[in-house]
Amino acid sequence: MISDNTGKMYELARAQYAAMGVDTEAAMARLEAIPISLHCWQGDDVSGFESDAGLTGGGIQATGNYPGRARNAEELRSDLDKALDVIPGKHRVNLHAIYAETGSRKVERNELLPEHFAGWIDWARANGIGLDFNPSFFSHPLADAGFTLTSLDDGIRRFWVEHGIACRRIGEAMGRALGTPCINNVWIADGSKDIPVDRFKPRELLKRSLDEIFAEDVDQRFNRDALESKLFGIGSECFVPGSHEFYMGYAAQNGKLYCMDAGHYHPTEVISDKISSMLIFLDEILLHVSRGVRWDSDHVVILNDELRAIAEEVIRNNFESRIHIGLDFFDASINRVAAWVIGCRSMLRALLMALLEPTAKLREIEAAGDYTSRLALLEELKGMPAAAVWDHYCVRKGVPVGPAWLDEVKSYESSVLPARQ
Repeated sequence: MISDNTGKMYELARAQYAAMGVDTEAAMARLEAIPISLHCWQGDDVSGFESDAGLTGGGIQATGNYPGRARNAEELRSDLDKALDVIPGKHRVNLHAIYAETGSRKVERNELLPEHFAGWIDWARANGIGLDFNPSFFSHPLADAGFTLTSLDDGIRRFWVEHGIACRRIGEAMGRALGTPCINNVWIADGSKDIPVDRFKPRELLKRSLDEIFAEDVDQRFNRDALESKLFGIGSECFVPGSHEFYMGYAAQNGKLYCMDAGHYHPTEVISDKISSMLIFLDEILLHVSRGVRWDSDHVVILNDELRAIAEEVIRNNFESRIHIGLDFFDASINRVAAWVIGCRSMLRALLMALLEPTAKLREIEAAGDYTSRLALLEELKGMPAAAVWDHYCVRKGVPVGPAWLDEVKSYESSVLPARQ
């Protein structure tokens, strides 16, 4: 078994890293303090609990029909429990407003209250984790025209402003109840399929709407506001009011967190290169770590070059306290619990690899202008035994080593998911 040799392999790896000036014990301790926010919508294909209609509009789409989608809060929480059981460390869960539990009563989104998320708060408290939150500006009749906070219809715009206000109150209640700030992230799907004549008016309306949403004083100790940009969506290919430039300016001017989603830019852009620029001007930022394939396709996060580059930017600059890391993908073509586990474990492995880098030594070499040694050392690091440290970390945290976690998820699939057909 892999686990039988993890101790021996770790001691060898520890010595190798020590020779490079890296303390593996310190690296694992630092990793333990970094929570990842798991997005609940991977478990049910962004359907929510409002109706059986599921995801409609919003420029987003879940593809695939793998059996076992969660149909209610109990099933979704059960799936999250299983995922968290095989992910090392203590993490968080990110909710959308459409996951409210309102019983048999229909509650409009602008009337949502903290009590409609009491089940989630109780579950999070029992598990010792924090919650993050998002207003849901999609999959609703008043979003069918493609405009919410930028709508020219005052009644529609007012409805969505009230929804944003209600969600900030819910976020504050979550943070207060759980003793950890709730990151409350605003993303709207507003936009135009074809080329608009007036690009200014929608952005003017968006600023006005945001000003109205944020006018109410909410305790920053318990609720932190974030704004997420997007380049385009399905049905909004030509124009999106909430662009990178718009939200970057708004966040900097108003002291909000700026959320960067890995799939929300041009295909040749990467968010790893934007992190240091953002944190020159902002106190904190939010990352939605995803994987775009040819477009903003929200594929499951894997340990690729960009994920490693994101982790390196966080760790090399000691940004852990200023960056909130959340996952954001939805793949309905594979086991949904496994998708969470693959994505989160990949993110954690990328962070650990960055923590096992002799950053101080590399900075010294770079400052001296010795770019030959910098390149050589960075390449040698790729062959270092980071996997042995990762396996040892998993053992310490009491989770399966290597692919053994998949056996647990497959067992859960065979015993629990068939009843959902």
